Amino acid sequence: MVTRLWSVGRPILALLILLIPAMPAAAFETPARAAILVDLEADQVLFARNPDEPLPTASMSKLMTAFMLFERLEDGRISLDDTFPVSEKAWRKGGSKMFVEVGSRVRVEDLLRGIIVQSGNDACIVVAEALAGSEEEFARQMTARARELGLTSTNLTNASGWPDPEHVMSVRDLATLAALLINRFPEYYPLYREKEFTFNGIRQYSRNPLLHSDPSADGLKTGYTEEAGYGLVASAVRGDRRLLLVLAGLDSARQRGEEAERLLEYGYNQFKNYRLFSTGEAVELANVWLGDDTTVPLVLEEDVVVSLTSEGRRKLEVKVVYDGPIPAPVANGSALAELEITAPGIEPRRLPLVAGQEVRAANLFGRVTSALGYLIWGPS
Repeated sequence: MVTRLWSVGRPILALLILLIPAMPAAAFETPARAAILVDLEADQVLFARNPDEPLPTASMSKLMTAFMLFERLEDGRISLDDTFPVSEKAWRKGGSKMFVEVGSRVRVEDLLRGIIVQSGNDACIVVAEALAGSEEEFARQMTARARELGLTSTNLTNASGWPDPEHVMSVRDLATLAALLINRFPEYYPLYREKEFTFNGIRQYSRNPLLHSDPSADGLKTGYTEEAGYGLVASAVRGDRRLLLVLAGLDSARQRGEEAERLLEYGYNQFKNYRLFSTGEAVELANVWLGDDTTVPLVLEEDVVVSLTSEGRRKLEVKVVYDGPIPAPVANGSALAELEITAPGIEPRRLPLVAGQEVRAANLFGRVTSALGYLIWGPS
């Protein structure tokens, strides 16, 4: 096993330093039952409380309803100008409403705004019945798609987030889903920053408190039921940093707004982003055994950005770990090693390192020379 260690901000003292437990970053406490804060550029969790606990979602699960609709728009099966029929079930649904009329047909674009801006339960049922035949079948399809997306703590029984003990998501799943909406559907994501929408002569306003108080905020969705409490999935962009937060189980709308602002300020003020490596950059030269070259560059398949506190910046440690020397032949792009990143206040990260070039097996003379060198000098 070969290990290389970089320690940014101070000299290397010894490999034994890795055995010392990392000190936590500046403490942040929240009354939320569950919460998560993510830096999307760094793909890194900055704060989490009960992130994987399945919880009632209220209207925050409408993100999944919209996601299913966006996928149909993306693959061309439907268009924004298509219309969906309104059933009596949709028209009668209680809670927050878009106020669709039974027997009418509503444009998909209007239904999206009805779901995203007005949080219409009726609009969700219209979409569910149009896409899957029934709300129950649509919920089954949503749950199956959530599993495919890696949302392991998600189980959905309806299209709107209507209270049901089996209708649950974790805040981590909601954050993952929000990131997918932002990254996969840039043409539709701007709907989430709209503050109002008028349909059927009725003007309604987004309940997202950040849209009305923070100019950097651009989405996404609130939720409230007596069982779930007050929740929020939100995102904001300041400079080149996008932060995403999810809060669940708060006691009031006011507390929801205050906690969202406080958590965003914590993320922007306490953490700064650092680009450690770029895609294709050689992080290390690994020794090769019996090859036509003695080393192979280990490269990354993606940029590596980390978000760190000032303490984390001083104590950041980066390791390359691989079994060496690596026997030839080595295929270009083959996984050979891992890059391990640790720092106080962040979850450890492990990223694959691959061969940056091909190394062929040495000819007979080269193999004999290398073997003799190994016997005389040992591994280099």
